[in-house]
Amino acid sequence: MCLLCPTPSVAAPSSPWSARRAFLLAAGAGAAAPVLAQVDVGTASSVRKLIPAETLENSAAQQYRQMLEQARAKRALAPEGHPQLQRLHAIAKRLIPYTAPWNDRAKQWRWEVNLIGSQQINAFCMPGGKIAFYTGILDQLKLTDDETAMIMGHEMAHALREHARERIAKTQGTNLALRLGSQLLGLGDLGQAAAGLGGQLLTLQFSRSDESEADLVGLELAARAGFDPAASVSLWKKMGNATGSKQGGLAFLSTHPSGPARIRELESNVPKVRGLYEAARKG
Repeated sequence: MCLLCPTPSVAAPSSPWSARRAFLLAAGAGAAAPVLAQVDVGTASSVRKLIPAETLENSAAQQYRQMLEQARAKRALAPEGHPQLQRLHAIAKRLIPYTAPWNDRAKQWRWEVNLIGSQQINAFCMPGGKIAFYTGILDQLKLTDDETAMIMGHEMAHALREHARERIAKTQGTNLALRLGSQLLGLGDLGQAAAGLGGQLLTLQFSRSDESEADLVGLELAARAGFDPAASVSLWKKMGNATGSKQGGLAFLSTHPSGPARIRELESNVPKVRGLYEAARKG
């Protein structure tokens, strides 16, 4: 799930889980010195600077805590010893050391990973490194560790590339322009309504270019951490097959649609990062 998309309600799990303390992951020390990126995603949009990063990260942390409290109240928050949660922690610990070259703020982020019991096919990473997976995406797609790393890397990339910050900045800019225009033209309430609608449409989901960036940055993060880049292709093939499934909610697929073009782009970039993967495996 993307930050700017409506947060879905947490479904009650089939078996209760006890409340647990949130797991904090320290950004790994001793990571290999960063080298030039092997994938080409260009520079991050400068429009994001209209929104203070710290303000957005604090807001995301607050929303994340509220979500965890809701899950805890429904006994849907995985306990610390849950095998699937431990698996997610292990994957995150391998990915985190390679995030800082993509965003220097990541060095100070208090990375968190939590697992929520729900049949929804969903996962996300909020600004500031707040990650959540739903059991549905692990169970229904029967993800391998490599495929899970591709999802986690993709969601981390949204946060690292500050796509949410950019989207909000663009929305606020559009709202301001529409409001100023409505005042100049004397449109009154009609202009205000148009401003609100414009902002809503801009924040429904990330753009196609945002998704492409997240795919490629996540692919490189995972390869550097020793996860097979070919899993990015098998993952999105599974996603495509799940589109027609009747099982659970498809919240993730509604904001991250699969398709031949997406798979072709990943296939063309897998060779670019294979050397990173092979070096990581040897190391």
